[in-house]
Formats: sequence, C-alpha cells, structure tokens
Amino acid sequence: MKKPELLVTPITVEDIIPLINCGADAFVVGEQKFGLRLAGEFKRDDLKKAVELAHSKDKKVYVAINGVFHNDKIDELYDYIAFLKDVKADAIIFGDPALLMVAREVAPDIKLHWNTETTGTNWYTCNYWGRKGAKRAVLARELSMDAVIEIKENAEVEIEVQVHGMTTMFQSKRTLLGHYFQHQGKDEEMADRQRDKDYFLHDKERENKYPIFEDENGTHIMSPNDICIVDELQELMDAGIDSFKIDGILKDSAYIQKVTSIYHRAIMMYINDPNQYEEEKDSLLAEIEQIQPANRQLDTGFFFKETVY
Repeated sequence: MKKPELLVTPITVEDIIPLINCGADAFVVGEQKFGLRLAGEFKRDDLKKAVELAHSKDKKVYVAINGVFHNDKIDELYDYIAFLKDVKADAIIFGDPALLMVAREVAPDIKLHWNTETTGTNWYTCNYWGRKGAKRAVLARELSMDAVIEIKENAEVEIEVQVHGMTTMFQSKRTLLGHYFQHQGKDEEMADRQRDKDYFLHDKERENKYPIFEDENGTHIMSPNDICIVDELQELMDAGIDSFKIDGILKDSAYIQKVTSIYHRAIMMYINDPNQYEEEKDSLLAEIEQIQPANRQLDTGFFFKETVY
C-alpha cells in the first residue's frame, strides 16, 4: 500500500523540524502578498531557511502563490518565481493561469500544483490542468468521499485532499472588517488588532461562530467547525490518494504538531495493520477531541453528508 504524503502548514520556520519529527512529509509556506490564507508568514529569508531545513531531512516545501492577481502584481511574479527556483522550492501552488504562464517562462522545471479551493470537483478539470503542466490537483472541500475516490480513479495527476482543519466559506477583496470598524468610529482599534485572529460572526440561530479575518488579500470568513477524518482514512488510503493535508490556519504550533503526530500514527497503523487501525481509530479521534478548542467542534465536512453552515 502506498503511503500518502502528510502535508502540513507551519506557522514559523521554527516549526519545520518539530513537525518533521511528528511525521510531516511536506509543507505549505508563503507570504500573503502572493498566497491565500496561510498559517504563517514566510518572507524570503524564512522561506529559504525552511527549504534548507526540510531538504536536510529529505522533506519537501511547496510555496503558495494561489492569489488572484491583478495587473499590478504580475511583474512581481517574475522575480518571486526566480527566487523560488534559486532556493529549490519543490513546487508552486497556483490557481491563476497567469502564474502558470510566468512559471513556464521563468522556471519551466518547477512542479506546479493546481489549487483553486472550490473548482476541483471533477477529474476532467483536474486532467485539463494536468495537461497544461500541473503535476497535482487539490480537490474542493465540498466533495463526498465517493466523489473523491471516483476522481482519483480517473485522474492523470496526483490528488491532494484536506483531511483536517477549517475551510473557507467566503472571501472578498474588500476590507469589510476595516470598513465596519471605520463605520463604528473605531479605526484605531482595527489598526492595532488587524493581525489578531479573534473576530467572529455569531449565528445565534445555529449557535455557530464563524472566524473572520482581514489581510492583504481582503476579508476571509471561515467554517465554524474543523474537518477531522483521522478515524475515516481507510477509503482514501485504499484509493491511493497522494497527499493528505492538515490545514493549521488560526491554530497554534503545539496544536498543529499534536494533530500531525496523530495523523502520522493513524496512517502508519493502517499501512502496517488495518485491523489495528479499526480497533484504535476511535481513540485517535478522542486524542484530537481533547486538544480541540472549545468553540470549534469536529465534523467530517462534506465527506459523508451535506454539511450546512
């Protein structure tokens, strides 16, 4: 049985080695100037160091350049991709075709992972981008388990699936939080706390709290619950899914490390002894439940039901 890659989102460069020790095989890093909803900000010096640390342990680093680019940022992509080529980043995560065109010109040998977060819903689309040069497609979070497996059976590219963490519900390029605080006459409060990730939209009817934050790419509203399928990995493993992603956005380093170690144990347990995994998977889930923030329940996302937020 093929071991899937365990892909993790570190917060700082200091997380790289501890996460490797917890079982991480690869990392998603970047800076918000080019990438969307990153767990941490990796400027060029940190990114270079992250690649060096990961490569010293035979692990990989993928750089997120999955923003939606307007004309004024296109020229900056040339220099940034040239930098990634120089530091030997293992792949670029993209959604905008402009990135693919620039990468072909500047670094034609660098691998590309196609990820729009919402439109990876069928194998035809995955294969379309594969024939354009992508080596991997990242599937939408809104797919059922059956749909994921069907896509994998027909895909000509690697398939990545998120198995843990919150998901995006809404993004706007507009600074909605800033406008709200301005309307309330609290400009200074927003300026002081703009990087704090402790704002929520409260849905009293459903008793849900939706994290909302603002960065260089606009305003982002996230799901009220975290996906967690540490006890439901068997079908994805049997199907040969290439990469399992743990998204650590809005979590701390200790949480990400603990979750990574639990998923690593689950993966290795299923490879070595599927019966043992069946016997112990509930206890693996319980371990994550023990460290889960009180205001964020765990669910299986859209894998087994039509989740309604």
